[in-house]
Amino acid sequence: MLIAALDTPRRQVAEIDHTLLWSVLLLLFGGLVMVYSASIAFAEGSRFTNHQPAYFLIRHGIFLCIGLVAAAVAFQVPLSLWQRYAPYLFMAGVVLLAIVLIPGIGRDVNGARRWLPLGFANLQPSELMKLFAALYAADYTVRKINVMHDLKQAFLPMFGAMAFVGILLLKEPDFGAFVVIISIAMGIIFLGGLKARLFALLIVGLLLAFAVLIIVSPYRRDRIFGFMDPWADAFGRGYQLSHSLIAFGRGELFGVGLGASVEKLFYLPEAHTDFLLAVIAEELGFVGVLTVVLLFALVVQRAFAIGRQCVQLDRLYPALVAMGLGIWIGVQSFINMGVNMGLLPTKGLTLPLMSFGGSGILANCVAMAILLRIDWENRQLMRGGKL
Repeated sequence: MLIAALDTPRRQVAEIDHTLLWSVLLLLFGGLVMVYSASIAFAEGSRFTNHQPAYFLIRHGIFLCIGLVAAAVAFQVPLSLWQRYAPYLFMAGVVLLAIVLIPGIGRDVNGARRWLPLGFANLQPSELMKLFAALYAADYTVRKINVMHDLKQAFLPMFGAMAFVGILLLKEPDFGAFVVIISIAMGIIFLGGLKARLFALLIVGLLLAFAVLIIVSPYRRDRIFGFMDPWADAFGRGYQLSHSLIAFGRGELFGVGLGASVEKLFYLPEAHTDFLLAVIAEELGFVGVLTVVLLFALVVQRAFAIGRQCVQLDRLYPALVAMGLGIWIGVQSFINMGVNMGLLPTKGLTLPLMSFGGSGILANCVAMAILLRIDWENRQLMRGGKL
């Protein structure tokens, strides 16, 4: 009896997508190493960290352990249960986004109020909302599958929900999270059967809305102009990007060596969070960056492959969740990489699965566990088993 109980987790691990599993683990533990490398100088020179060189390594390691435990629990939860509670999780996310805006409750850092202090750590609701949005959008699409051709019935209710979420996020402000969450929701609705013409009109409308949001905000305008020519104001609005580009240039093909970055020595702000890829580029070179890109590409490819497999098994909700999670990881990693390389304006988005941040690591780990659970359920059904 005991042997059978102990053998169950082993059988589950043997029956999942190992390409996906190893890609995720390599990104997670590669991120742990690079967070330590990118943060050691800042941690050693900061009073906030009590001058402890391993401060961020220890915290990131703790967050990673919590994330892996949460992932192990999430993997045991059937997709039918996630679907049943998806609307409640979405509502909980909305409540958390509203609470973080209350003065005296939400924590303000660098002019943005995005965190809820929990004593031992800070919770960032927008990171959890990305996961909740994927689960809810998939559930919504399944419920509306017979009216997906109708803009009023299929899209407008979801548009209203996401618009409200967007207002809360822009109040923080967190424009990057807004872009990712909208991408997840729109992608899932399109994959669920929304007509291509309607989808194209929605994309045009969203682009116009983004343009207006940029025009009316001096803060966002500065980011756009700084991105277009960072060298024109290299000590002002282009400071962060110019040093990121210097890091990429110094790395060349194989990098200057692990731990040997110069830009992380108080030149490049947010080196262990938003600009972790720049440190990877400097220390590990083009080869290191290419490895990271390929690992993310594998994660996204496996997510869509698992989703297509669900479609063949007539499992629409898991299919949309799998593809939605693929969209999330793909869009966020693409934006972060684009920002680091000077291809996109700065958004304040971390590199998923790698950058420092407890809420992000927790949400990413749970999301990947759900994706692995979907694959495991598919394999059970293909073997003639029951869920």
